[in-house]
Amino acid sequence: MGINRHTETEGVEVVTVDYPPVNALPSDGWFALADAIREAGRAPQTRVVVLRAEGRGFNAGVDIKEMNADSGHTALIRANHGCFEAFAAVYDCEVPVVTAVNGFCLGGGIGLVGNSDVIVASDDATFGLPEVDRGALGAATHLARLVPQHLMRTMFFTAGKLTAQQLHHFGSVYKVVPRAELDAAAMEVAKNIANKDGRVIRAAKKALNGIDVQDVHRSYRFEQGFTMELNLAGVADEIRARFDDDLAAQKKEK
Repeated sequence: MGINRHTETEGVEVVTVDYPPVNALPSDGWFALADAIREAGRAPQTRVVVLRAEGRGFNAGVDIKEMNADSGHTALIRANHGCFEAFAAVYDCEVPVVTAVNGFCLGGGIGLVGNSDVIVASDDATFGLPEVDRGALGAATHLARLVPQHLMRTMFFTAGKLTAQQLHHFGSVYKVVPRAELDAAAMEVAKNIANKDGRVIRAAKKALNGIDVQDVHRSYRFEQGFTMELNLAGVADEIRARFDDDLAAQKKEK
């Protein structure tokens, strides 16, 4: 359990997220993920990094239980910093990052996927930002890299989801495959990149980031400021408490 890294084949490093049951990462998990991606991309022999996850879904965002257990704002601040570091590690990775998305990709998962270079998804994958239903904001910066502006706004305000097939239609998801074929599909793309000259690939990553129209780091930090305001005002605590009550009621009904 945790963040694991291994060399799959020459030039390809694989970083795996494994936080059962739903890959909702605690603060330490986000920092560990950032470290693993940076270290993988920094290794001279690496030409591409594959980011994947074990379990039911790719990522369910931050660990809400960690927030609720903290009477102050320490957990929130660490989660904010941890997410920022992980998202930045993907974007700033010295080599391309291929993300393999299985099942659900929510909240912080959108930050990771939106900042990656190539997205491959299983045919049961769904993508969404339920932040407004949790009393928080964030990762609209990254969702805007996946869908057109007005659809991003609609998804954000409604906390709605899109399928991998819909994102494939928009061109943000490169390939959609059955879940059993997901790792192989991600590796196929990764090996294609790894067969290129590493010096050219690293230069290309810098060049593409350099011509990006949006400063993803500044934009995301701006969003996080409003999340902090909602928490300081007590709005987030109130909404999270209602969310916990709803979950408890659903469990009783079952």
